[in-house]
Amino acid sequence: MKRYLQLTIGVLVSAIFIYWALPGLHLPTVVEALKTANYWWLLPGVTVYMLGLWVRTWRWQYTLRPVKLVPVVTLFPMVCIGYFGNNIFPFRAGELLRSYVLKRRTDIAISTSLATVIIERITDGLVMLLFVFLALPFVPLPPIYRDAVILMTVLFLAATAVFMWMASQPQRVERFYAIVASAILRGSVRERTDDLYHRFMLGLRSLGHPSDVIMIFFTSVLIWLLETVKYWFVMHAFDFSVSFIVLMLMNGLVNLATTLPAAPGYIGTFDTPGIKTLETFGVNPSVAASYTFTLHAALWVPVTLLGGYYFWREHLHMSDIEAARRQAEAQMETATIGRNAP
Repeated sequence: MKRYLQLTIGVLVSAIFIYWALPGLHLPTVVEALKTANYWWLLPGVTVYMLGLWVRTWRWQYTLRPVKLVPVVTLFPMVCIGYFGNNIFPFRAGELLRSYVLKRRTDIAISTSLATVIIERITDGLVMLLFVFLALPFVPLPPIYRDAVILMTVLFLAATAVFMWMASQPQRVERFYAIVASAILRGSVRERTDDLYHRFMLGLRSLGHPSDVIMIFFTSVLIWLLETVKYWFVMHAFDFSVSFIVLMLMNGLVNLATTLPAAPGYIGTFDTPGIKTLETFGVNPSVAASYTFTLHAALWVPVTLLGGYYFWREHLHMSDIEAARRQAEAQMETATIGRNAP
């Protein structure tokens, strides 16, 4: 019931975003812009995006390094499977799927892997906010987004501070956890929670040293700069032009919006902020819509097809999503990592 509620909320959020975009659009203009676009520009855009996927895989290798060194060529299919799962299935199942495949291939616990995924999401959010704030002196933020950006900045910075403190002060966190767990947990529940806690802390080790944090942040900036370059290439397929800094702002706002619950593939939460941002800077709404729809497809289709291929090659099925959930729960039932785990 909880998952169905999450799906319902996601679909409603997508519908609200789509409804928000519709009034300013003129369908014949959208269709005409799509017909006259020069789609050859998608080729360099997709190429740059694939390069960004390799950098994303490199970052994941870096966050996993304190646990186990896994080759980038081993991790790349899992990253693509993650995108496939997020684009096709509800509940952002891709994050669980790639951790599930990683467990099958390397025996790294799903809970430990998911901790590194959380680090990625937080770092991505911070970089998106950085893009927004870097753009502000050149392209003022539309008023409709200002309050949301301020709120998300506070949340992401708070989450970053908490996780970095946890990684850098494991003994204090251990004492705090022990006090809280002793007060509210008993018996087998305490054993399961202890194991989950230790696995999660293991996944946070990459935040324990400043040099590691700098490297994770550097690769995150590179990932999103490459994606903005893709925005720039795709823009050349259409009859409008904005500065690269505007595209950085658009990239930041679009990807912050996709952190909200939505239908699979980020329908609506990706498109509407992109259209509204370009409209703010003088682009015809219908042309902005045709560009944003094409950009969304260019981001969605290649990695989904590639991830689908790797999904098939790994002999995965939809039932493996539930199997991954059950396996993650089973890990909580067996305390295989002690308090002094290396």
